[in-house]
Amino acid sequence: MNSLCHFPPLYVLVFSLLTLQYLTTTTAKCHVDDKTGLLDFKSGITADPSGLLASWKPGTDCCTWSGISCQPDNRVTSLTIFGQPDQPNSFLSGTISSSLSKLQHLNGIYLQNLRNLWGTFPNFVFSLPRIQFIYIENNRLSGQIPGNIGNLTRLESLSLVGNRFSGRIPNSISELTQLGQLNLGGNLLTGTILDGIRRLKNLTILSLGRNRLSGSIPDFLGTLTELRFLRLSHNNFSGKIPGSISALAPKLLNLELGHNALIGQIPDFLGNFHALDTLDLSWNLFSGTVPKTFENLTKIFNLDLSHNFLVDPFPDMNVKGIESLDLSYNDFHLVNIPSWVTSSPIIYSLKLAKCGIKIKLDGWKPKETYFYDYIDLSENEISGSPVGLLNRTDYLVGFYGSGDQLRFNLESMRFVKTLKYLDFSRNLVFGKLPKAISGLKLVNVSHNHLCGPIPATKLPASAFEGNDCLCGSPLPPCKV
Repeated sequence: MNSLCHFPPLYVLVFSLLTLQYLTTTTAKCHVDDKTGLLDFKSGITADPSGLLASWKPGTDCCTWSGISCQPDNRVTSLTIFGQPDQPNSFLSGTISSSLSKLQHLNGIYLQNLRNLWGTFPNFVFSLPRIQFIYIENNRLSGQIPGNIGNLTRLESLSLVGNRFSGRIPNSISELTQLGQLNLGGNLLTGTILDGIRRLKNLTILSLGRNRLSGSIPDFLGTLTELRFLRLSHNNFSGKIPGSISALAPKLLNLELGHNALIGQIPDFLGNFHALDTLDLSWNLFSGTVPKTFENLTKIFNLDLSHNFLVDPFPDMNVKGIESLDLSYNDFHLVNIPSWVTSSPIIYSLKLAKCGIKIKLDGWKPKETYFYDYIDLSENEISGSPVGLLNRTDYLVGFYGSGDQLRFNLESMRFVKTLKYLDFSRNLVFGKLPKAISGLKLVNVSHNHLCGPIPATKLPASAFEGNDCLCGSPLPPCKV
């Protein structure tokens, strides 16, 4: 009888069995193929300084790992790993393992801003029967986009932005008729925009900017009437903006055609794009006047017409508030800063270099200065002092006022912590250099009337030359 006392009660045995079963099911919850594929991917990573994959450990449930999503049957459906661009150690180095082909239920792969993943296009995606979303962005993948990319007929989004893919866009991309987003920007792609893209009627985003594409902007883009974003900037496109683009007016929010070789006048029909909030036509060869129809762009927030050959008059915009405006380096003679700029409650970037402005800066009283981070008023006939304006800013990053007639004591200016760029060259600035100059990335105060020692700096002598009596490195030593 006494020996029976050594056996645990029945409820203890039951509890122990249930606990063992629970632990077994939780540790084995993730499908073995998915776990193997993911661990093989991790083994191909040679550097992970911020621990993006730190939770990926053998013997644990991969459905609980960082960046992994599973469906109710515990199969992995998405892989999401992204770095933080503002954090230097937030990256992965290595290759993308073909073992990810084991993730047969994967419908989305998101490897974004990891910066140092290399290799060619990951061909294992062709063996993923459910893949719908591919975002492999801002890495170092190279080579050509596969000619059989059109076999991925379930794709709804394809984004390879910010890699090093070269060659032409494959013809078979026209087979991806389910695509809502096509983003191939920031690569080394050449050739023209494929005629077959006209078949992608569901596109809301077409982004091909920052490549080496050439030829004219095709007429058929006007048939992609679901487009919200059309980004073709930083290429070698030539010719005029095709009239068919006017068909995009009802829905288009963002039109970026800057940094090309487009010619002719800016079309009047752009004024019919009432939903447009961003328009970039900068660094082209546009001439003539800005259409009066631009007065209808009441929702425009970001407007860049800089570096063209545009002339007066500039239309009186009816915007409720503009965030970013750049009209620099045309042939405008605005005389005053436009009233619709002065009254904007949300503006953060104002660039009106060489716009024929003739004002005393003390008298310019913008409604809001709190949000300003960039101001460029260079190469005008602006006199007076910027101190009243600049001392009201809290997040200023850069101020450019070279080649004006500004006259003030530099020591009276408040240097906010965010300030990185300052250019007062070729003005009438006097006084001494504040110590805060040392903390800036770029400074040019040359050809003014400054005196005294230069605070410790790594800037070149050209940033300080042509003043009355500045001294010390990088200029000749101060006299004792």
